[in-house]
Amino acid sequence: MPKGYLLLIAAVMTETIGTSALQASHQFSRLWPSVTVVIAYAISFYLMGLTLEYIPVGITYAIWSGFGIVFIAIIGYLVFNQKLDLPAVVGMGFIVLGILIIHLFSKTGAH
Repeated sequence: MPKGYLLLIAAVMTETIGTSALQASHQFSRLWPSVTVVIAYAISFYLMGLTLEYIPVGITYAIWSGFGIVFIAIIGYLVFNQKLDLPAVVGMGFIVLGILIIHLFSKTGAH
């Protein structure tokens, strides 16, 4: 797997950790989840910045935000008991489909 995508995967994972901690922080009223938010987001943006050496910013951001949305929805369902209705699931399916189209067919992404 190309280095740009490895960096992007790490950026998405740390962003997902940060957003999960944001929910757990209860509007920054709990110390350790709040600290985790700041650290995870800082690492995520740093890694996303490194990704830009290899993948154009539009493609990077589309993949980063798209997978972040899907992963957070899954974590919200599994950890925070947040339900999704059918239109939400279908919409997220379209997001994943869009990412696959970019990855498989776009000449602007890193391959």
